[in-house]
Amino acid sequence: MTELNRLDLGKKTLAQVDGPAADNVMNSLKDIAPDVGKYIFEFAFGDIYNRPTLDLKQREMITITSLLTQGDTAAQLDVHINAALNVGLSETEIIETFIQCLPYVGFPKVLNAINVAKEVFKNRE
Repeated sequence: MTELNRLDLGKKTLAQVDGPAADNVMNSLKDIAPDVGKYIFEFAFGDIYNRPTLDLKQREMITITSLLTQGDTAAQLDVHINAALNVGLSETEIIETFIQCLPYVGFPKVLNAINVAKEVFKNRE
């Protein structure tokens, strides 16, 4: 696949997953780190998100779980909780995903993720 195709595919996939939030992320990077935006398009959303086997719902479930386990990722959780909803995960599935993490990462990280989800759900009403 050519670099241009990876870029176009990544832009298309990111728009499908993140909707208008994709433009916000890219615009926030263009003046200070435009290459990071290009890497997000090409690598994350061009290469990784378009691999076979997992669908977008599964990929977003994995992504929000990974962000939860890292902690201190509220801004990215906000984007990806919205993305999870955009690709078909329900609010209940998102919260259940976070609950599943309790025995492995503990209450503080799970509670922080639930608080981000609560705000996302409220803002989408």
